Amino acid sequence: MTDCLVIIPTYNEKENIQKIIQAVIDLEGSFHILVVDDNSPDGTGQLVKEMQDIHAGRIFLLEREGKSGLGTAYIAGFRWGLQNHYNYFIEMDADFSHNPEDLPRLYKACKSGGGDVSVGSRYVKGGKVENWPFDRLFLSYGASLYVRLVTWMPVKDPTAGFVCYRRNVLEQMDLGKIRFIGYAFQIEMKFAAMTLGFKIVEVPITFVDRVEGVSKMSMKIVKEAILGVLQMRFRSLFKSYKLVSVPQ
Repeated sequence: MTDCLVIIPTYNEKENIQKIIQAVIDLEGSFHILVVDDNSPDGTGQLVKEMQDIHAGRIFLLEREGKSGLGTAYIAGFRWGLQNHYNYFIEMDADFSHNPEDLPRLYKACKSGGGDVSVGSRYVKGGKVENWPFDRLFLSYGASLYVRLVTWMPVKDPTAGFVCYRRNVLEQMDLGKIRFIGYAFQIEMKFAAMTLGFKIVEVPITFVDRVEGVSKMSMKIVKEAILGVLQMRFRSLFKSYKLVSVPQ
């Protein structure tokens, strides 16, 4: 059995889901996949079930009643993986903006590279972005600088969503204190790991904008991120993300 679980949250990803699953299955290293689907009306969940029939024991599906946000989907996936004894947890988008071929490098960075958290980074040497217009790239890079200034986080791509966590990070973190469910979720998870003293390393990747399907980005999510970073930094002065009773 593999010790690494790839968590893919989905909502209306019928164009991509079977292709992304197959791309992960084809990798060396026998990654397991957990799809967390928020009752996609386009039939994404049924397509995952078809893949389960072909690759029994490697693909799992967690179906939720409705669209509840990226952050809660990942937290549900983390909890499922902890209960099922995985040691490494990788967050990955379904739309191929994260290249499945980078999964082994993220895994290795935590498994043997000294990282407690590894981040697929667009903004370290060797990282880049493809198919983004200049204004979106400018906004993303500016957001990263803003987050680093407010949080003092030593991560050049703090908003990145292609991330690997070691089991002990999630066990010691009180996931119930993670407040944000959208874009700011990724920032808060890294910030929580940093404040708990875990080592975050960055792995250069090429981020490619989705080709098929519809982006889930919205102004509400952007607003949450901008205001949320300030709220998160303020709350950190009075509370810790550490789980009081650490599971054994």
